[in-house]
Amino acid sequence: MKFFSRKSNIKRRVLFVGHCYYHTWYLSCELRKLGWNADVLNIDGNEASQKYYHGEDFRFRYGGKRNKLYQLFFFFKSLFVYDIFHFSNAHALRFGDYIHEIFKNYFGEYSEIKLLKKLGKKIVYSNNGCLDGVSQTSFSQWGPENVCDICIWKNHPEICSDSRNLSWGKIRNELADYQIACGGNRADYNDDPRIHEVPEFYCMDSAFLYPDLTIPPEYQLQYPKTTVKIYHSVGNFESRTDGENKKNIKCTHIIIPLIDRLKSEGYPVEMIFFTDIPSKNIRYYQVQADIVVDMLTYGWFGANIREAMMLGKPCICFLRPEWLESVKKEIPDYVKELPIISATPDTIYSVLRDLIEHPEKQMEIGRRCREFAVKWHSAEAGAKRLDRIYSDLLHE
Repeated sequence: MKFFSRKSNIKRRVLFVGHCYYHTWYLSCELRKLGWNADVLNIDGNEASQKYYHGEDFRFRYGGKRNKLYQLFFFFKSLFVYDIFHFSNAHALRFGDYIHEIFKNYFGEYSEIKLLKKLGKKIVYSNNGCLDGVSQTSFSQWGPENVCDICIWKNHPEICSDSRNLSWGKIRNELADYQIACGGNRADYNDDPRIHEVPEFYCMDSAFLYPDLTIPPEYQLQYPKTTVKIYHSVGNFESRTDGENKKNIKCTHIIIPLIDRLKSEGYPVEMIFFTDIPSKNIRYYQVQADIVVDMLTYGWFGANIREAMMLGKPCICFLRPEWLESVKKEIPDYVKELPIISATPDTIYSVLRDLIEHPEKQMEIGRRCREFAVKWHSAEAGAKRLDRIYSDLLHE
């Protein structure tokens, strides 16, 4: 079992408690170059989730007395080693399930986080989507499409409901000193001055994802050079898709018939679809795509589009005008430079056909996507932004 291995720099010490895909790992690596003692603690006991992570310094394992003692020791030792504790993901403002339950049983809900605050530690939190502090009722009112109608979690209150989402948003806002978001979904508890647009947090290694990536033979797709490959991907496809109607929030049910229509009209297109591929390997398929199509109703984009932009691919998804305006208030250049092509279920056919018919547009937009991703979503950009945020918090 690994404990603390690096010497700590006074007042430049941060622990990322829990993964946010690979973002926290690449951030920690770059923050170290800026003089921070930055570590990543994996508190996820779900083995199926490990394929989304690219590295860590410490990991909690569950079951057995030895693992419990290790976690308790780690928690109390961390009180002396770190000044900032950065958490991510809805309902995960906790120091792992075991420690959370112990403190909850003896001292009340989220008491381990309250202890950190009493000791003067700074709490940072990263938002992760539509069920993070916003009620289902509020989110469903964003237009022009009712996004919740195609989401399988709509009728699963144990995952998403007004009461669950809002109760989480309330405690989250009470505990966090600084919150990070990207997308402008400002409703309910996300309409708060402590929440800031920080797209740089959702970062990648630009040397890991790049347009000239060498593709191992086992990942090479066998299509004629003239084929226009349309990439679409859904993580955990089976659990996130309505088996009867084939609907999901990624709009797979719209994209598949669209590709069939284009084929019937004589366009040399193929849809390349993948799910549950480890994120270190999915890049080999992404880089072979010509165009990437993602969510057409949600209103923003996630890791799939960010990765595709870093690989220099033209990307299509729906960008909700209200959210663009919200983001623009804090970081106008981000919105001004954003090269993603916005499309809805009503416009995706004409938008996609135009790109297919004009390969020079694909090249130009792809080039701009790469430049944008390096500027705003590289690990270097993330470390510079978080360095300023963390430093300001420590100097308050």
